[in-house]
Amino acid sequence: MTATLPPPPALEAIGLRKRYGREPALDGFDLTIAAGTVHGLLGPNGAGKTTAVRCLTTLTSFDDGTAAIAGVDVRRDPVGVRERIGLVGQFHAVDDALSARQNLMLFARLSGLSKRRAAERTGHLLEAFGLADAADRPTSGFSGGMRRRLDIAAGLVLTPAILFLDEPTTGLDPRGRATVWQAVREVAAAGTTVLLTTQILDEADQLADRVSVMAHGRVIAEGTPAELKARLGGDRVEAVVADASRLADAADAIARVTDAAASVDADTRTVTAVVADGAKALAPIVRALDAAGVDVDDLALRRPTLDEVFLHLTAHAARTDEEVAR
Repeated sequence: MTATLPPPPALEAIGLRKRYGREPALDGFDLTIAAGTVHGLLGPNGAGKTTAVRCLTTLTSFDDGTAAIAGVDVRRDPVGVRERIGLVGQFHAVDDALSARQNLMLFARLSGLSKRRAAERTGHLLEAFGLADAADRPTSGFSGGMRRRLDIAAGLVLTPAILFLDEPTTGLDPRGRATVWQAVREVAAAGTTVLLTTQILDEADQLADRVSVMAHGRVIAEGTPAELKARLGGDRVEAVVADASRLADAADAIARVTDAAASVDADTRTVTAVVADGAKALAPIVRALDAAGVDVDDLALRRPTLDEVFLHLTAHAARTDEEVAR
């Protein structure tokens, strides 16, 4: 009986390098994305996110390394790659003078669909992205969120194996961002793999199954959002003591029941301890503080955020590069 081979990754990049003059934009970039997932690519300005997307979508050639989309080699078969991808860049691609329907029809016809098939696909996308009621209005009057939803719909005209979203919510207000997030969730639920580059950490936390953090042209960490947060050492319990003179007593009580060193901030009257499972630690902490006669104004459990992980990882990468330069 012949064993069934597993499907290839939706995306695989190994050792990509790209230089502009003497400056490396990509410096050994590695990335593998499983089919049917949302993968977040995070990094500060200049980390190489957009260059990576441009190389993977055949818009820019890379100097070294290999890359494949759904098993199709990016360098050897760029046409085959383009048939399998959708791309939504940082800037709007739709024509303001055209309606939403006309824009999608234009993209569909340019993609080779017949007039009948283009009309069918356009109608489906307008319904799927909540734009049917505004289908025949000029897009110049659309809100930022509506325009971004139309951009994403245009990237899905050919039902790509993988959709590249390069900072899709930059410049949107919270309401517009939320509508785009919902659109991305629906795209992923329909089976399309999504590569999302973003500087909005909450965006990756909300949408991504896995996250890669970039710095200096390469990936420096990867995992689920929960795995990356766990790198900071667990949850934080914060107690705001009513009487500042009892800070030391509160710290001793919390340290005894958590087996963790408790730090004190006299300015905010706060005692903080890092614990493995904050939810289970709260009740013993309350009992210990009560037994010690320490009144608190507030007791809170705070989990690490991707913002903290991002700052920690990129700061560490910067320090390492400085040490190598010396």
